[in-house]
Amino acid sequence: MRVLFAVFWLFLAGPVLARPAAHAPQPVDYVDPFIGTDGTGHTSPAASRPFGMVQPGPDNAGTGWAYTSGYQYRAPDIVGFSQNRASGTGIPELGDVLLQPSQTRRDSFVSRYDKASERARPGYYAVTLADNGVRVELTASLRAAFHRYTFDKGGRVWVLVDLQHGLTFLTDRQPVLSNQTESTPFGLEGVSHRRNWTTRTIAFSLEFDHRVAERITLPSRPDDAAPRYLLGFDLGNGHVLEAKIGLANTDVAGARLNRSEISDWNFDRVAAEARAEWNALLVRATIEGPRDQQRIFATALYHAFLHPSVISDCDGRWRGPDELIHTAKQGLRYSTFSLWDSFRAAMPLYTLLVPERVDDFANSLLDHADASGRLPLWPIWGGETGTMIGEPALPVLADAWAKGFRGFDGPRALAAMIRTSSEDHALSQWSIFDRYGYYPYDKVEGEAVSRTLEASIGDDAVARMATMLGDKAAASRFASRAQGWRKLIDPETRLARGRDSAGKWRTPFDPLKPTSPLNNPGDYTEANAWQYSWTPALLDPQGLAAAMGGTAAFQAMLDRFFFGLKPSAGAEYLGQEALIGQYAHGNEPSHHIAWLYAYTDHPEIGHQLVSRIARSFYKDSPAGIIGNEDAGQMSAWYVFASLGFYPAQPASGQYVAGIPLVRRARLAVPGHTPLLIERIGEGDRLVRVTAAGQPLAPTAMPHRALNRGGTLRFVTANGLP
Repeated sequence: MRVLFAVFWLFLAGPVLARPAAHAPQPVDYVDPFIGTDGTGHTSPAASRPFGMVQPGPDNAGTGWAYTSGYQYRAPDIVGFSQNRASGTGIPELGDVLLQPSQTRRDSFVSRYDKASERARPGYYAVTLADNGVRVELTASLRAAFHRYTFDKGGRVWVLVDLQHGLTFLTDRQPVLSNQTESTPFGLEGVSHRRNWTTRTIAFSLEFDHRVAERITLPSRPDDAAPRYLLGFDLGNGHVLEAKIGLANTDVAGARLNRSEISDWNFDRVAAEARAEWNALLVRATIEGPRDQQRIFATALYHAFLHPSVISDCDGRWRGPDELIHTAKQGLRYSTFSLWDSFRAAMPLYTLLVPERVDDFANSLLDHADASGRLPLWPIWGGETGTMIGEPALPVLADAWAKGFRGFDGPRALAAMIRTSSEDHALSQWSIFDRYGYYPYDKVEGEAVSRTLEASIGDDAVARMATMLGDKAAASRFASRAQGWRKLIDPETRLARGRDSAGKWRTPFDPLKPTSPLNNPGDYTEANAWQYSWTPALLDPQGLAAAMGGTAAFQAMLDRFFFGLKPSAGAEYLGQEALIGQYAHGNEPSHHIAWLYAYTDHPEIGHQLVSRIARSFYKDSPAGIIGNEDAGQMSAWYVFASLGFYPAQPASGQYVAGIPLVRRARLAVPGHTPLLIERIGEGDRLVRVTAAGQPLAPTAMPHRALNRGGTLRFVTANGLP
């Protein structure tokens, strides 16, 4: 049954709430944080504020690719509750300051848990630990975690504080380079220097609402470099123990200041504030549709708004990739930018729905560049992981400037973009690229084709930024270099194929074999030739169509890609999942490809595919995200698909039209005129798109036209009068 709305923010409560909602349904009531927690989505039901520094939540394990967020829905045990994590990434990181309560002192505090007791909603998580005799509830402010433990009985109770714990992949435990911890009457404070995915500093200030009655330092295990404590508390006739934990990447003073965001011991107030903050954000984009579609959409918005994460303390201090403490001149500073993923759709989504944060995002990237000498690739907790390829910060900055954001310095941004695109580092060896105009596979260590194609995306972004700022020389230089992708389009196969420094094509050539630097070295990054050959469309779709033989040949290639080739098997670790032919929605290089039918004579095929992808690979269930969520990118794709347009050229300030998956949607951003989105008619053949009554080109819908508000109308063939 289709639910009709007079006001779009009326929602039905979901089953994961702690109690049935007695109020009129709100957007927050639709969100199910368990979506994506079963399988490869790698999300977590942890409590968080929007873009929060902390995400206190359950860890089922500390090691392994399946536990990159610490959690898997079907895991039977909980080892404890750590205070920070990344949502849906492919590599584990963070998981700091693990706490685990128990009614009694036990040899192991690992506990089975009652699955039926588990509850999660935005800003709140709760579970009953069956072996430990305690109900755990978690909530958070922006920078501090809040725990409430309700024990089966009073008297002496215990809390394990594990400072060695951290989420890791290649080792049993995160290496701790140094650690300092001091006891306080009501808790612990300290700072650790750790190395895992990146090198980072974690400072914490832990305070309980009861004085610590007994402290036991547990024996060190092999490879331990940080302590584990058992803290005993006397509750008397009471049953409740509470804890607040402030985190920082600066120092203990910063962690203590961040803890003070929670000024008292009113857990329910903090949880209610978290709910209200989420609701105020989620109401910015609402849809009309069936209940399951509402839940998938609201949860996608929720996941998209978990990252990037605030990294600056309450006083504006933050530790950068140079490991020095800096102070933001104004605004917030962010980290956890999964840029290789998020430049495609998540970052453009923020320009549409949270424009008040975009300038701070840009300034965070630029401050990072000042500290490290170049724009970031994949920063987390203020550090740089050096993960993935290309220069994905470049289209983010160009897109923001193209859309009219002026809260960051344009010439400063262009200078950082040019420096990042000129000075060699491990994965952007510009001296080689400039010599050949591409990356020869015999001159670089793998991923030569993918790196060439991604370099073109960045060069195009620099050229666009230089053009907007009037730097003709830079615009010409980088516009020319952005054509490097053309050197790798093989005229025989019309696919992007490796070439050596003598210009000879890679042989033998298997265009269906996916490769990855970690598991299966080759010319492509977590993909194969068929999947990566569509990358130039992110900057020049018409040029790619011409290189593939013209519009008809371009469509024939798309048709073969989706319908004429069998899916790859056995390489899920490379994102080869959520497959339609060779299309792999489980990994980002495929995300724009269905939208490319807009540049053919049969855009309706793309509309059908977008609808099929959304219906097949997004579900209202814990297994509802197929492929890593990747800090919001997977969910941002769904949000755009639902609304009927997509940033297929993410540095352009424009969108490509599809057909909305809903009859109506409403975007209501404070300070902006609301945008009503309507689909008129059924079917897959789009006849016209109008904004405020004015026609829009389906392949070039300007952001500014949408930003003016009014009505965005998609009319299909059978919707004509």
